Amino acid sequence: MSAAFIVAARRTGVVPRGGAFARVEAVDLAEASIRAVLDDAGLPPSDVDEVILGNALYGGGNPARVAALKAGLPVEVPASTIDTQCCAGLDAILLGAARIKAGEADAIIAGGVESFSRSPIRARRPLVPGEVAQTYDRPPFAPWPERDPDMIPAAAMLAAEWNITRGDQEAFAIESHRKALARGVPAQEFVPVAEHAGDPFARRLAAGLCARLPVLAGSAAYGVTAATVAVEADAAAAVLLVSERTLASLHCSTRVIRVVGAGRTGGDPERPGLAPIEASRAALRRAGLTTWSLSVAEIMEAFAVQAMACIRGLDLDPARVNPGGGALARGHPIGASGAIVAVRAWHELQSMPAGASGLAAIAAAGGLGSAVLLRVE
Repeated sequence: MSAAFIVAARRTGVVPRGGAFARVEAVDLAEASIRAVLDDAGLPPSDVDEVILGNALYGGGNPARVAALKAGLPVEVPASTIDTQCCAGLDAILLGAARIKAGEADAIIAGGVESFSRSPIRARRPLVPGEVAQTYDRPPFAPWPERDPDMIPAAAMLAAEWNITRGDQEAFAIESHRKALARGVPAQEFVPVAEHAGDPFARRLAAGLCARLPVLAGSAAYGVTAATVAVEADAAAAVLLVSERTLASLHCSTRVIRVVGAGRTGGDPERPGLAPIEASRAALRRAGLTTWSLSVAEIMEAFAVQAMACIRGLDLDPARVNPGGGALARGHPIGASGAIVAVRAWHELQSMPAGASGLAAIAAAGGLGSAVLLRVE
C-alpha cells in the first residue's frame, strides 16, 4: 500500500451569507481553490487523476466537474461531488487519500465548497394539480422523525446532558473570536476571490452582549444563542493529495505532510455533535497516536457545545485546539467546513518540526463524524 501526502492546501475566506461572496457562484469559489493548489505544487493539470469535492446545498448536478473544467483541467480528468453534509469536505479528502493509498491514483484534488448565498430554494413538487409547491429548509437526516432533530435543539439537548452551561458556551465563543483576532491566519492559506481574502466575521465579542442575546433553543441555564452557533457562510477549500511517486517528482517549498490516519463513524442521530469523538479515536488507533501526542487539533465549531463536548470526550489539550480560532469566529459553509479544518491543520503544521502531528475533525447531521490525522515528514 502506498502513502498519501498533502503537498498544497488552500481556501477562500469564510464569508457570512450575503457578504462579499453574495454574487459568487459555488463553482467559482471551488475553481479558485483548485487553481491555487495546482500553482502552489507546480503540478501540470494533465497530471491530476481526479477531483473530489464535498457539497450539501448546490441542488444537484456535479459542481466538482464544473469547477474542475473552469479551472482548466483536461476533459479527461473525472470529478465527483459527494454529500455527507458537514462532513462532506473532509470525507472528500479521506476518499482521495484512500484511493492514493490503494494505488489507484497518484494525484487527486479534494476538498469542499458551499454557497449559502447562491444556494437554490428547495421545494417539493405538488401532489395534485393546483396544489402549491411546498418549500423546505432541509431534507431528513434519519428515517425516524422523532429522532431527527434540527441542529440547534440537538445542540441545546447536548448542553444539558453534558452540563455545559450557557455561560460556558459563551466563554468558549468569546475565546474563539479572541484567538482569531489575535492570531490571524497565514496569508498563504488564502486564495483571493472577488478581491477578498480573509475571514471577516471575527470580532471583539463581549460577555455582556452574549448575556443579552435571546435563547434560540434550550433552557435559560443551558440554552444555545446566536453567539454560540456558527453563522451560515460561503467558502471553498482544496488540498492536493499525491503518492510517493508523484511527490518525488515535485519540488515543494512547503513542509510535506503525510496522511497517517483517518476515521469515519456513525452515531446517534439525536446527538450528532458527539460523532467526531469515535471517528477521532479510530484515526488515532490506526496511526498509533494518543490525543496528548498531538501538536494541534482543528475541531469544527458548528456549535460551541459540540466543540466543547469533543474536546472533553477526547481529553484534548485545550491550548492546542483551534489556535487561530474556529468556525464560531468564521462561519459554517457546510460542504466546505470539513475541508477547511483540514487546510487549517495543514498550515498550522507548516511551522512545526518533523514528527509533529495534527488532527482535524467534524460532525454532521444524522450522527456522522469524520477525522483525519496528519504528520510532518
